[in-house]
Amino acid sequence: AFRCLLTDSTMNAVTPTSPFGRLAGLYYTGERLIGKLQPLLLLGFRLYVARVFFMSALTKIHDWSVTLALFTDEYHVPILPPAVAATLGTATELSMPVLLALGVGSRFAAGVLFIFNIVAVVSYQALPDTAVKDHILWGTMLLVLTICGPGKIAVDTWFERRFKAPTEAQADGWPHIIAGR
Repeated sequence: AFRCLLTDSTMNAVTPTSPFGRLAGLYYTGERLIGKLQPLLLLGFRLYVARVFFMSALTKIHDWSVTLALFTDEYHVPILPPAVAATLGTATELSMPVLLALGVGSRFAAGVLFIFNIVAVVSYQALPDTAVKDHILWGTMLLVLTICGPGKIAVDTWFERRFKAPTEAQADGWPHIIAGR
């Protein structure tokens, strides 16, 4: 299809055997092959970020009194009382990574963790620069997952394929099939 669209500087069609045509064909072949890696990249993003947040939750539930002290003295979550912030933060870090890793409600989970990540950075003023860079990396990955979705290797994708709405042609044909015509 791209062969028809390629023209040289004189607006003549470029043939697939010309040097430019071969280069374009090579480029598009490489692009298709690289595109096949996208599901693995998105899976890698999901698993990496899920592990980071889940491990943070496990640290919090390991010693709840320390967690409450941190939310009282160090983390200053806007609006929420420290105990409520600690509970909601821990619940978020326990639940959303599981959904994200499995690819269930992936965009929702990634969006929640994206906002959670921002709140974490804003709430802890003593965060070192290296930790801020980590949060930027995680936020970027979460934003990609929120916008692009979980990829092909996800329960969401299976659900979508299994339960998607029928096409118009399928919907038009079903009454006839049910009626035995």
